[in-house]
Amino acid sequence: MSDTPVQELALEASHDKAGFSFLLARINWKRTFFIVLGVVLFTIVYYSPPWPDAVDPMGEHFPLSKEAKGALAVFLLAGIWWVFEVVPIGVTSITIGVMQSMFLIRTASQAFKDFMDPSVWFIFGSIVIGMVFTKTGLTRRLAYKMLSIVGEKTSMIYLGCFLVTAALTHVMAHTAVAATVYPLLLTIYSLYGEGERPTKFGKGLFIGMAYVAGAGSIVTLLGAARGAVAIGFFKGIVGREVTFFELTYYMFPIGWIMVFVLWGFFMIFFKPEKKTIPGLREKAKTLQAQMGGITGKEVLTILIVVAVIIFLSLQSFIPALKPFNKSAVILIATILFYLTKILDLKDLEEIPWNIILLFGGAMSIGFCLWETGAAKWLAVNWLIMFQKANWFVFVLSIAFFVMIMTNFIMNVAAIAISLPVALVIAPYLGVAPEVVLFASLVTAGMPFLLLVGAAPNAIAYDSKQFTTGEFFVYGIPASVLLMVLVGVAALVVWPILGMPVVLPK
Repeated sequence: MSDTPVQELALEASHDKAGFSFLLARINWKRTFFIVLGVVLFTIVYYSPPWPDAVDPMGEHFPLSKEAKGALAVFLLAGIWWVFEVVPIGVTSITIGVMQSMFLIRTASQAFKDFMDPSVWFIFGSIVIGMVFTKTGLTRRLAYKMLSIVGEKTSMIYLGCFLVTAALTHVMAHTAVAATVYPLLLTIYSLYGEGERPTKFGKGLFIGMAYVAGAGSIVTLLGAARGAVAIGFFKGIVGREVTFFELTYYMFPIGWIMVFVLWGFFMIFFKPEKKTIPGLREKAKTLQAQMGGITGKEVLTILIVVAVIIFLSLQSFIPALKPFNKSAVILIATILFYLTKILDLKDLEEIPWNIILLFGGAMSIGFCLWETGAAKWLAVNWLIMFQKANWFVFVLSIAFFVMIMTNFIMNVAAIAISLPVALVIAPYLGVAPEVVLFASLVTAGMPFLLLVGAAPNAIAYDSKQFTTGEFFVYGIPASVLLMVLVGVAALVVWPILGMPVVLPK
């Protein structure tokens, strides 16, 4: 007996209901929530009525234009999408350029040209160096040698990797160090015995590398460009030159204290599942012996990379070399790798473009905040709140602002928008300009919250050992430790070393 029309309708409705339930079950509600949250925050900020001007201690007004408000709106949307990774991080970066163009915040030419900024190409060149070290076998050779020295304890493997990373950032850019060390860490992790599966040891190894690269990079002017930029502002406003060795004198204890603090941090939050890797030392020695003698391609790679590092290092001491852009210099290495056939087309296609796009977007939103005046408006409003505070509170407020800003935009830009304002306000509170400069440089070097804060963060993310959300969550206690260290430095360490922290009355 066939179904009646009523039964057929009931059956059809039942199927529709089941299909709808299946559709609802397949929706990722968490992802959908954060997609919508980003869009809602953008809409609220962009279409809100005009906001009050920021006014500095000299009475100068800094209005927030419609374009500047739009920059803040894009900034919020990108921050939400990056943290919760609602789409691939490179796609969020593309969204930054699209939103600026579509909402007339900046022209398309301005918004998208930043994706090809020389700083992005420096990151590209650094990643290529890391690829070459992996392809030629140099990273395996270095990894096996290090493991034969540090032994089988995973705690000592942590420490060994962190010490090597931090030390290298004293003589070369932390981006290049991260790209060089990253494949070495991949080799070490492959011996852990868990395949590519995420583990606490894997998270600690790669996130730790990113954090420690930042800590080490504050010690000299060679670790990153932010130091030279900050010293330039300092000389222009205060009228005093801070030398290469003076910076290292005050930063060395802080950088290295942070390295060991981070080692303890990772031993607590990412304590390896295995205390030891039995037989690791002998296995490393065996694998090293199986590699045989160093090859011609390895020697050529070393010569090219060392030549680039020496050139970049000498730029700080030889005025004749300063005009040469560091990105162009490091890209010479890329060209030579292809001319000598160390790399080929297949290697070019394996470049992690998601990471490159991430930094293109970071540069775009950074310049957008700067050029529209939104960043200056934020800095003045923040620092004015502390213009009558105790000197110590004021110094920490500057350090905190730089720390937050450098997680979203280039650390050079974070320094550029906050340091001049802080140096102008400092004398009114009797605060010595030196402590303002060095406190800012410490936190500018260690963005522990977002991948866009520094290239080592994004390079570490390529390991697939952690999510952007995990990086953010564990970055909160790490940032708290950083602020505590800045406080200890300003109260105890720097005064002992002879740095003035308050002006004589």
